[in-house]
Amino acid sequence: MTYVQGFIIPVKQDHKRAYLDMAKKAAPVFAEYGAITTVECWGDDIPDGKRTDMKRAVQAEPDEKIVFSWVRWPDKATCDAASEKLMADERMQPDGELPFNPQRMIYGGYEPAYEGGDGGSFGFVDGIVAPTSSDKAAFVEHARKISAYFLKKGATRIVDAWGVDVPDGKVTDFKRAVAAEDGETVIFGWVEWPDKSTRDAAFAGMMDDPDIQAAPPAFDMQRAIFGGFVPILDTDHQ
Repeated sequence: MTYVQGFIIPVKQDHKRAYLDMAKKAAPVFAEYGAITTVECWGDDIPDGKRTDMKRAVQAEPDEKIVFSWVRWPDKATCDAASEKLMADERMQPDGELPFNPQRMIYGGYEPAYEGGDGGSFGFVDGIVAPTSSDKAAFVEHARKISAYFLKKGATRIVDAWGVDVPDGKVTDFKRAVAAEDGETVIFGWVEWPDKSTRDAAFAGMMDDPDIQAAPPAFDMQRAIFGGFVPILDTDHQ
């Protein structure tokens, strides 16, 4: 089963070029150790939430943007073996000061539970992280029904992944990001769109669609964090 490392990272707006340069340097090394693809997406539409949101998830400062990123691996074993090699690889050492605060970056490991769409290149991404107490089958059924609407409205791919290695952090982590409670699992997912206008049109009619109305609740939307992003690195299509 494929495996996804998911990341949310606060990056200062004027460090965008330095961050992208760092990502471009690291992606080929990930691939050398078995990664299938690396994707980096720059925050474009990150709403404030009443209880949780992506900015608070990483304690973002006023001059920081949110990066939503994932690295896909053939399986968890390949990822785990690569992690040790990456730590020791001199090519992964930064050329200077890091363009983000690593103490506030959050990351975790996820196994895709549902995937829909044919994929291909994309121009906009919606990312979501949420806590769920539902069983995995209920989560997959929810994802399937929601995806039916998104694919009908022009999405090219939907991935919803189930947390399997979501570590506690010293300052921030995925669990705290969504106020996860005991017994809950954190999910990480994204929707790929050809462009933002297609995504905006889909969201405008979302609550009037029967596929959405028929989707049973699978996680607490009040604690979910989400946002819209523009891809700046996609090793599959760049």
